[in-house]
This record gives sequence, C-alpha cells and structure tokens, in this order.
Amino acid sequence: MNEQMTASPASPLHTAAAGSSRSHLADLAVFVRASPSSFHAVAEAARRLTAAGFVELVENEEWPLAPGKYFAVRDGAIVAWVTPEGAARTTPFRIVGAHTDSPGFKLKPKPTTGLHGWLQAGVEVYGAPLFTSWLDRELEFAGRLVFDDGTSALVRTGAFLRFPQLAVHLDRGVNSDGLTLNPQQHLNPVIGVGDVADTDVIAHLAALAGRAGSDVVGYDIVTADTAEPRVFGLDGALFASGRLDNLSSVHAGLLALIEVASAAVPITAVPSIAVFAAFDHEEVGSETRSGAAGPFLDSVLARIGSASNASTSDRARAFADSWCLSADAGHAVHPNYPERHDPVNRPVVNRGPLLKINANQRYATDALGAAEWARSCRQAGVDYQEFVSNNAIACGSTIGPITATRLGIRTFDVGIALLSMHSARELCGADDPAALFSAMCAFLAPA
Repeated sequence: MNEQMTASPASPLHTAAAGSSRSHLADLAVFVRASPSSFHAVAEAARRLTAAGFVELVENEEWPLAPGKYFAVRDGAIVAWVTPEGAARTTPFRIVGAHTDSPGFKLKPKPTTGLHGWLQAGVEVYGAPLFTSWLDRELEFAGRLVFDDGTSALVRTGAFLRFPQLAVHLDRGVNSDGLTLNPQQHLNPVIGVGDVADTDVIAHLAALAGRAGSDVVGYDIVTADTAEPRVFGLDGALFASGRLDNLSSVHAGLLALIEVASAAVPITAVPSIAVFAAFDHEEVGSETRSGAAGPFLDSVLARIGSASNASTSDRARAFADSWCLSADAGHAVHPNYPERHDPVNRPVVNRGPLLKINANQRYATDALGAAEWARSCRQAGVDYQEFVSNNAIACGSTIGPITATRLGIRTFDVGIALLSMHSARELCGADDPAALFSAMCAFLAPA
C-alpha cells in the first residue's frame, strides 16, 4: 500500500458526524484541561456520557438486562457501550480502546521535603517522560485522595510546583556537552520557601477537598503541565498540548461512541455492540486491575453477554466476529532527525491518522486489520498514513497486542502523529484529531 491512502467521499452520516476540525480541536482542548490525571479523565468522560443519556453501572450491583447505553468505572479506567435492540447471544463487539494515563511524575510517600530554605516535594518517575521537557514549567498536582472514612475525592492544585534548571553560568558545558539528569538528585521540584517542619503537602491537597491532612490514608497524585493547549503556526496548522498521548485517542473514542448512540445513528441500525474502553497504567505496562492487561474489559463483556444468556460457545462465536481498534499516538517524521525514521514510510501531520505496523507484533495490526482500517477511513472520507519504525530503533507498544492476547479479538493499532511524544507538551496537526474521530465513527458503525 502507498504511504498515504486517499479515501473515497464520506457518507452523509460521517460527514455530519465529523464536524469541523477546529471545533473538534477546541473540544479536545477542553477535555485535556479537565483531565490532568487518569482519574480526572474518567470523571470527565463519565460526565459527558451521563449528559448523553448513558447510565452508570456499579460493578458490585446487578446490571440491567435491557438494551441501552451504559458505562462502568474502575479507578482510572472506564468502559462504555451501546447494546442495540435485538442484540443476540452471538452479537459481535466493536471496541475502541485507548489509555487515560500519560508519562510524568507521581507523588511519593512522606512527600514534603526541602533544603537550604526551599520547600520541595518528593516525586517518583512515572513511565518514560522526556525529563528535560518538564524543566522550568509551572506544573500542578492532580489525582485521587482516599480518606479514613472510605470516601475519596479528586483534587488538583493549579500551578504549584516547578523543576528549576541549573543556570548556564553554573554549567558552562550544558549546551555543548548535553544535560544529564539524575532523577533522584535533580528532579525534586520546588513548591515554595520556608521551613519544612511548618509545611505539609498532603494537608494542602486535603484542604482542597475540605478535609484535614490527617484524614488522608492513601493517594494517587501525579504531575501535569498547566500551560493551555494552543493552536499555532502558519494558518493555524499545528496544535500543542500536554497529554496528547493519549487523551487525543480517549477524546476521539468517547465522542465517537456518543455519536453512534445519538439520533444520528439509531441504536437499532448498529449490527454490533459498540464499546469504548479507556484503561489506566499503559505507560507502566498495563498490568493492573484497571490496565489493559487486567480483567476489566473481559469482565464487562462477559456481563453484557450474560444479559442475553450467552454460553461459553456463544461468547466465542461473538468474539470471532468482533473487532478492536486500539488507538494510541504515533510518531510523525521529525525534520531535524529524519535518520531516526523509516526511509520510506514518513508520516506527516495533517495527512491523516496512522495505521501502526510492526513485524514483531509490538502493534497488533495484520493484513485483516489493515483492510478494516482502510474500509473505516474510506467510509469516513479521511486519508490515513502507515507508520513503521526504523529497523535499527525498537518501537514501543500499545494496549493492542495485550487486548488481542487477552480476548482473542482481531485488533489493529492506529493513532494520530505527534512530535515530542512523552514531552510535557506534545505537538500534532490541527486536522488529525477530527480525522481520527471520523474514522472511529465509521469503525463503530460500519455502513
């Protein structure tokens, strides 16, 4: 296949569903601002699903048997689905998968520290962030607090901490020799000045929830950049934001499911059960109860099947006809480092989302998946590009191979092209997020 595939004109349904790239981008910016942590991303997704008429189901309660629009939350993960009228025991699933977490730093136990009059916070590296991109930025703490009465709350501080870089006057070789950061020694953010004995980071976070620091018995708090997402560049062709890996996919998948559930695509017209699954902890391997390697999606699909009294054989038949689109960001060719990319397959922003391919199955795409993605893009009227790594540089992986292995469902990997992946602030094309959304709509509701 060619590097860039040109699609046929979109159907009226998906032309209407796509809307303008700029309006989609504006809503993506709203979503990113609302989602400084995986828990906040799930809360924002749940809010939007509820507003669209979805009903939240709790895992330790009985679930309804009737067709409809539902979602379930497990910590920093969410699964939502639309069960059509007439769904049978072998009705297949069409799943859009993504992940809610991003690389950064996570608050340690006993986090209040400091030296030489500075107040600092102890943090641990989460995933594989580009360290230098986090320097000299106003960051915030955000995430979940759990209290001694069993309740919990989401908190965010706003601009609160900063990793200050050493001045060039004190490291004259930094621009010629490069910067090496020891994460234990050099990545202790400053939060203010004063006496450590008079300061308590946890008490500050608890106060944001109207509680005392002594009430906090557990927390999952991460860092996030506070800079606003921004359209920029010639003709506004570029978009910069934190956490595009992978909130760009979460946002597109969420909106696609809501679109499929809307009046524009009646539930009765969908020949499969449309599912959106956003997992936590992808950046650290996914092997958690709310990660893609955990049982959350499998459990939800089993309970959906039980509503129609599906047997083990029925479930296997449904899975055999099912599809999973795994969405995670990929790499655009970097103009300053072209030698790091495949010499032939060189994705460029604003030329469509990526089909991600790897011979060693770090991405789950095979020939059947490539054909299904081509069909979805053709129906949506969007172009796409193929991504494959330079043979001398190992690629990362996604939830795609994990989901395919756990469930045996045919899976392929896609995503928008980025520069500066795993930076505190990443860059994509202004048109690509909307194109990904349109293709997801066509995938979830094939014509």
